[in-house]
Amino acid sequence: MAYMTQEKKAKIAPQVKSVLKKHGLKGSLSVDNHSTLVLKISEGSIDFYENLLETAKETGQDAQYITKDIDVNPYWYHKHFSGYPMEVVGELIAAMNNGNHDRSIPQVDYFDVGWYISIHIGTYKKPYLLEL
Repeated sequence: MAYMTQEKKAKIAPQVKSVLKKHGLKGSLSVDNHSTLVLKISEGSIDFYENLLETAKETGQDAQYITKDIDVNPYWYHKHFSGYPMEVVGELIAAMNNGNHDRSIPQVDYFDVGWYISIHIGTYKKPYLLEL
């Protein structure tokens, strides 16, 4: 059963913060519904939105529904981003999953994870601030 506590978040936070600092990003960690570790990236010098649009066009995906508040799919981020932004998101996902387990068997509808993760680049009310 997925379970995330403030104590677990406190142990994971330094690793996530070091990845954010390494790539010049600012963000915050929180716990949602005692099951999900949430990272909200608020500002930085990486243009995730343009990379998302370019990757969608290159791979033939429909880009008309892409908005500036990006919810990253941790299972398919490598299909949505490319290059440096993809590497950064991959590092963040790895840091957020440090100590996590996934013994799920989706074929028989059995899900067993330590906790879920969620990454938001900007929000509806406060968009990602691109610093050039």
